[in-house]
Amino acid sequence: MKGDLLIVGGKEDKTGAKEILQRFVEMAGGQQAVIGILTTATQYPQELGEEYSELFQSLGCDKTIVFHLNSRESAERDSLTGQLQKCTGLFITGGDQVRLTSILGGTLFYEQLRHRWGHEGMPIGGTSAGAAVMSCHMIMAATETDDEYIVEMGAGFCFVEDVIIDQHFSQRARFGRLMTAIAHNPQVMGIGIDENTAIEVTDDGGCFTVLGEHSVTVFDGRKLDFVDTTNHGDNQNITLSGVRLHSLAAGYTFDLKNRKLITTFLEEE
Repeated sequence: MKGDLLIVGGKEDKTGAKEILQRFVEMAGGQQAVIGILTTATQYPQELGEEYSELFQSLGCDKTIVFHLNSRESAERDSLTGQLQKCTGLFITGGDQVRLTSILGGTLFYEQLRHRWGHEGMPIGGTSAGAAVMSCHMIMAATETDDEYIVEMGAGFCFVEDVIIDQHFSQRARFGRLMTAIAHNPQVMGIGIDENTAIEVTDDGGCFTVLGEHSVTVFDGRKLDFVDTTNHGDNQNITLSGVRLHSLAAGYTFDLKNRKLITTFLEEE
């Protein structure tokens, strides 16, 4: 039984209603929640760990456990198993997603985390870099020139299959880089999540529901009519035809397996 996921596009509200963070507390057990906070991605682990600890506890969480894992050696400590076993949910902070995979990939902590999520149903949340790392195919870096996007891909934590997740999507104008990633990997869907917006992935990864302030954009290139990613002299732009586009506001649910909208949002009368 896989745990549910809360994948946040970054810059979630921390001063107002805190809808997204409140939802993760509920997913982790509400007043009985013990939330682990993983700070590996950030260069400011102490500050960010304290900030999220205070936020989650102010929202009713019973206890937090901060995991400051900044080396592969630190991620191999036997004591981590017991600490992780106490958690009813784990939240991954923002920063650099490459730090997450390079430091944690294949370690004891990573294997235990996958077990708690994949076999015991522990929910996992992540924001910004913590969102990007959720997919199997992960954007590691992207460079924009006058002629093209150069997108470097790598392997993520693979909590969600057959997707590429991009964060800060509309706010940082990342349409081009996610489209480029899909052009090179048309078998997977691109999911662009705006800031202060999240998707809650449920049903063993079968669907997601949008929550938060803005929207989520989905690119489906599986049935492309035509794709050309080769360079033609000075023209290094990609050519695509037949990409299916979905733009989803809060309250809508999307079927990841069948790649279609399955629930329409109904306003309260």
